[in-house]
Amino acid sequence: MKIVAYIKEAIEELKKVQWLSRKQTINYTIAVFALSAGVAIFFMVMDLGLNKGLDYIIK
Repeated sequence: MKIVAYIKEAIEELKKVQWLSRKQTINYTIAVFALSAGVAIFFMVMDLGLNKGLDYIIK
């Protein structure tokens, strides 16, 4: 049974993984959200500025 062997091997490999602690996971999640929000705000400001500049040039 290749499927059973595959599942057993996968479980053994997962036991070797060093999982992050709860605190690390929370900290990394917060960092990702903060960075994503920062990038979104940056592009929003750039978009607004470029639109205003283009409107000024066209008019």
